[in-house]
Amino acid sequence: MEEAVAAVAVTKEGLKHRSARRRKVQLALWPLVVLTIGLGWKYPLIGFIVPVVMLTGIVGSFVNGRYVCGHLCPRGGFFDRIVKPISPARPIPAWLRSAWFRWPVLVVLMGFMAYQVSRNPGDTNHWGIVFWRICVGTTAVGVLLALVLHQRTWCAFCPMGTMQEAIGGRRSALHLDPGCRGCRTCERACPMNLKIVSESREPGRLAVPDCLKCSECQLACPKQALHF
Repeated sequence: MEEAVAAVAVTKEGLKHRSARRRKVQLALWPLVVLTIGLGWKYPLIGFIVPVVMLTGIVGSFVNGRYVCGHLCPRGGFFDRIVKPISPARPIPAWLRSAWFRWPVLVVLMGFMAYQVSRNPGDTNHWGIVFWRICVGTTAVGVLLALVLHQRTWCAFCPMGTMQEAIGGRRSALHLDPGCRGCRTCERACPMNLKIVSESREPGRLAVPDCLKCSECQLACPKQALHF
């Protein structure tokens, strides 16, 4: 019994350390959003931060789904660390997560970006301005939705998130042990507002591939009933 309690304590400490590390990384990265929006119009090459983050997310999805969204995305960090305290944390509407909404958004935004770049493909400054405009527009939408609904509402249908979900969203799925008592504390801690208990309690495996692998649900669980 003592060994079991010690094992849980070690796990809890490990989760606290992981959460603290994630927080530090997000705090270090979110200023890139302000830098890009504030100076990208004057120094267009700063706009290339946008495709670097996009490429990082896509490559990372082959390894661990939406891990980059939850740990390394500057805008995700901005939503979690800066916008969250002023967000009402209302439920994210299910239709915003639906494929029929998400994929058209992806096609429209990527098509718009490709069209704008094609207007002057030989000018890197032009590319930078295009990326800057995309960043300004989508961040504005994200902040507005965060102030009305939930801090990561934008992330529910972000084109890069949709691609990451499609590529590797089911890797390292979250599992619920039989000890889960259905208190839904995990759901209140989830930055993506996922219905962890209702979506996975019966099969014991989270069926929604939008999990950010952030471990905040594990840390919040009073029964230590969640694991990847």
